[in-house]
Amino acid sequence: MAADFIGDIQRHPQGECPSEVAPSLDAQDLRAIETKLSSARTRLILDKPFLGALVLRLPMQPASHDWCPTTATDARAFYYNPEYIDALTLDETQFMLAHEALHCALSHFARRQHRIKHRWDLACDYAINPLLVDDGLKPPPNALLMPMYKGMTAEEIYPLIDDNDQSETLDTHAYDRDADGQGQHSGMDEQDLQDQQRQTQADTGSKGQGTPQQGQQPDQNPGRGQQAPETAPSASTAPPPLTPDEQETLQVQWQQRMAGAAQQALQAGRLGGELKRMIDHLLQPQLPWRMLLARYMNALSRHDYSWSRPSRREGDHILPSLRSQRIDLVVAVDTSGSIKDAEVQEFIDEIDALKAQVQAQVTLLPCDSALAPGAPFRFEPWERFQRPRDLIGGGGTNFRPVFQWVDQQGLSPDLLVYFTDAQGAFPEQEPAYPVIWLVKGRGEVPWGQRVQLN
Repeated sequence: MAADFIGDIQRHPQGECPSEVAPSLDAQDLRAIETKLSSARTRLILDKPFLGALVLRLPMQPASHDWCPTTATDARAFYYNPEYIDALTLDETQFMLAHEALHCALSHFARRQHRIKHRWDLACDYAINPLLVDDGLKPPPNALLMPMYKGMTAEEIYPLIDDNDQSETLDTHAYDRDADGQGQHSGMDEQDLQDQQRQTQADTGSKGQGTPQQGQQPDQNPGRGQQAPETAPSASTAPPPLTPDEQETLQVQWQQRMAGAAQQALQAGRLGGELKRMIDHLLQPQLPWRMLLARYMNALSRHDYSWSRPSRREGDHILPSLRSQRIDLVVAVDTSGSIKDAEVQEFIDEIDALKAQVQAQVTLLPCDSALAPGAPFRFEPWERFQRPRDLIGGGGTNFRPVFQWVDQQGLSPDLLVYFTDAQGAFPEQEPAYPVIWLVKGRGEVPWGQRVQLN
């Protein structure tokens, strides 16, 4: 790659050149930097196959430090300031490569929605950096790290960040802009970086840096599975932000890449810790739980025809009769405090709508560390299923009381549905009846069918 870059400089002497990309570095220095990046990428492939497979999807492109003081990504390429890479150790270079790849794999470019860009950028870095540190990578100076955010997603971190937080991200998130076109940040605020930026501005004032060259060809190596943009940005200018269609397309591509890389790493036994847990959560099928629950309950309703011998008084025509058996449904609700009242009410309303369709008798068991006072609450098929008044909860989470009560009553329900965050003590043995866990969050369950609740 270094040879290609130097050859391109020789072919376009009036375009991009070492003095524009890195004013203080010559061609030999740039070759050494390219070698360092290739070595760091190779070590990731060998030592961290999951991260290495993701990094391979990002072509590496040098960039001027007026818009890329450190590193950057637009979800298509890995941009880097050669002078910044030159100052890093090989371990820190691995960290930056993996950092940009995880921004892409976790689809941070498509998940901001209504959120303020600067706070969202901070939340994304706070989510990524602990994962990389936990996986054994060494962060460079100024990397955003907060122990309290470990194991949390960017969406969970975002509301915890102060509105006036003036921290800066280590890299440039080039895939997104504020409404006014601004808002790309870098956390490198050392005096030497400021001096470099002032020098670059002086250079560009005389050389016309940042003006695209006419006839410049698009990037010929946008990465496997990607299409080259119609107009590829030069290294001296920041790439344009992604359009909504590009965000959607790239999000699907990166989810597929992340799934493939995770599967290969798992087969090799080289994926674990917080990173594996985060990947498992993101790859968990986002099932429409209402539809799934409706299908399950409809299948249990056991509507069938009876072909038993009819009475002689039925007449000359013998027709089968349709018979149905009502469902015995147990509904458990986690009242430990991690589930909001509005979410509990939405869940109960959905169960009420479903039970009328399938003729279900419902037993409600609210539970935190113990069953709620007054439980169980029973509802016949013709009664409205509703939340009991003065429902008390907020304690710890223990799932055992629900299953113990069912056993003590000698029941064998057709289905038990548990609405929870799955953060608590489970029974050691799986019951003989089917159990569906509607899980809010990333908690895992030891048995039963787990459905992600959005």
